Amino acid sequence: MDLDVRSDDNCHLWVEQAGAGPPLVLCHGGPGLWDYLDPVARLLQDHARIIRWDQRGCGRSQRLGPYSVARFVADLDAVRDQLAGPRMALLGHSWGAHLALRYTIEHPERVSHLIYVSGTGIDPDRGWHPHYERNLRLRLGRHLDRWEALNARTRTPAEDREQAVLQWSADFADHGTALEHAERMATPWLGINYDCNQAINAGVRHELTNAEVAERCRALDLPVLIIHGTEDIRPRWAVDSLHRALTNSQRLSLTGSGHLPWVENPHDFRQAVTTFLTHAADRPSGMG
Repeated sequence: MDLDVRSDDNCHLWVEQAGAGPPLVLCHGGPGLWDYLDPVARLLQDHARIIRWDQRGCGRSQRLGPYSVARFVADLDAVRDQLAGPRMALLGHSWGAHLALRYTIEHPERVSHLIYVSGTGIDPDRGWHPHYERNLRLRLGRHLDRWEALNARTRTPAEDREQAVLQWSADFADHGTALEHAERMATPWLGINYDCNQAINAGVRHELTNAEVAERCRALDLPVLIIHGTEDIRPRWAVDSLHRALTNSQRLSLTGSGHLPWVENPHDFRQAVTTFLTHAADRPSGMG
């Protein structure tokens, strides 16, 4: 069911809700993309009421700035307030994992469980991006020349989609099906908001350098599940400091899967998340 949430500054946010049970809100990655987590919703909607949304300026939501981490946290709180109720579980993927973590730091009393999928951690000094860039080029293989040519020039909308599909194909472990999975992610094509991407990425870098995120993570007292695929081209060691900082977290590597582990290992992903939501200690945060 498609819904419309209005933020506190009257930005229209596209939202979809499915399933029944305790609310679980999904935060897609990007930044600057739209929600692609419908397969996650289908895997989990027998166990929770799944709420997914397009972030401000992205996909079916209104293209209205400003684009900042704080603004997106406020938008997520509007989704919670209008649809999820006083308390929700959160699942974030990639950049969305950071958004979910940042929301939890700001509003721990409003989060029952946090599921941090394929994030890149909180350590500003242990840069993961050069590692990612090397692995991206290796994984692209025979498509590298075309990707580099597209990346180096101003693109038409069709070329923009082609470049994204090639880049996203590197996020899957199985070369034989990678392009098919990436094409599915890009259908329908809703366009990338590059202004949003640049602003949010800069905001995250500034925040990790200046906001004492690790110290604030140590103050959290709620269950956290960290999931990543063993074949993700982003380094798994990037989340080491986050795992150490969280006092009530568990960490799981899903074999044979890349950056979107629910695509290539859906059975284990579903089992891990549903078990966590059902059995993890749901202790009140005690923080205001």
